[in-house]
Amino acid sequence: MKIRYLLSAFLGILALAWAWDAFFLNPIAGDAPWVARTQAIYLTGIWSMGLMSLVMILATRPAWLEPALGGMDRIYRLHKWAGILAIGLGVAHWLVKLSKGAMSGLIGAAIHKPVKFPALDFLQPGHGLAKDVGEWVIYALIVSLAIALWKAFPYKSWRLLHRAMPALYLALVFHSVVLTPANWWLQPLGLIMGALMLGGGTAAVMALRQRIGIRRRHAGRIESVRALPSGITEVECAMDAGWPGHRAGQFAFVTFDAAEGAHPFTIACADQPRARRLRFQIKALGDFTNGLAQRLRPGQPVQVEGPYGRFDHRRGGSHQAWVAGGIGITPFLAWLESLQDHPEQAPQVHLHYCVRDAARDPFVDRLQALCATLPRITLRVHDAGAGQRLDAETLRREHAQTGGKMDVWFCGPAGLARNLESGLRSLGLEDVPVHREAFEMR
Repeated sequence: MKIRYLLSAFLGILALAWAWDAFFLNPIAGDAPWVARTQAIYLTGIWSMGLMSLVMILATRPAWLEPALGGMDRIYRLHKWAGILAIGLGVAHWLVKLSKGAMSGLIGAAIHKPVKFPALDFLQPGHGLAKDVGEWVIYALIVSLAIALWKAFPYKSWRLLHRAMPALYLALVFHSVVLTPANWWLQPLGLIMGALMLGGGTAAVMALRQRIGIRRRHAGRIESVRALPSGITEVECAMDAGWPGHRAGQFAFVTFDAAEGAHPFTIACADQPRARRLRFQIKALGDFTNGLAQRLRPGQPVQVEGPYGRFDHRRGGSHQAWVAGGIGITPFLAWLESLQDHPEQAPQVHLHYCVRDAARDPFVDRLQALCATLPRITLRVHDAGAGQRLDAETLRREHAQTGGKMDVWFCGPAGLARNLESGLRSLGLEDVPVHREAFEMR
């Protein structure tokens, strides 16, 4: 299900609970413009706090939600966009609150002021502090949003700022609980918001104590490190006896350095139950991954959390197109390895590998060797340096050859994905299933 539909449904449920309270359970009397302002403060606050709670819950990496949401990569996309929307609505909540002076200047002060429902008696002394805290947190969230959207900001610094989010969230819980009308708590709106804040608060405490994903963490050691062309580092790890194994196409959060923290990498090999070995192909794309081959050593301990993800061709049909761009080839390498012992289980596949320079690419020879033993898989390398680019028309022809039964599996740059998807739509193939690994965690 698309992220916008999930967020729309979530906000819709909160809006219905708010409307039931606003129009039936606790209608507010007073001058209409001022009543509308009061209800706008309530609604934007409910939406923002509800989304912030959802963000915190999703930050715990709930693997039980993967089947429903399509994998941990999509859970992180939902986490990201829920956070952006939550901050936007928080700013709207703050601006509506500040609109009192402007409204008084435009339409005059309220003759019949809207009645304010009192909060819980024992929380009354904290009202002033709760209002100040809410304003301070909004400033902090605006800054954090700007940094999150600024891709040039170093990942390590962004990560340190991101770790402050649970504390900011708990400050918002204090703000919300102290200022929430007492009569809400035993009504549908209060019960929903109470449950969300309880879940979000629990998640925030887990994050502050660094307990997220602890049950899925496994120790191992680095067995080998190789620097490959095109800025790629290949790391092989031997895992302890507790490693549960993985499905080809899954990823894990890998910690090479406790001070640096965990980073998500695709597991680029098939499962090896007896050997318990994992291979990661890591592209130098940022401050952490640059020079990684020089910092890692065989024998060095490693912590792997996972596996996560549902990028699995077995969920597709009998005819498929696999499209990889650059380092996005890693899940397909794992798929090809997993099919070596049972080539008859492979679907009929056109594998498209899009690279900048095929002559220097470290994976072309490996792909050719793996595909040579899989007669149902046809490999085509698209060398951008030689003017060879994959377009939607190529996929359209392959789709027609299968009688309209082909689905597409994609892992690679977001720009390439958008171009292919828009191209398919322009060719009238908007119904072609496109399974896309949304591997952008920031």
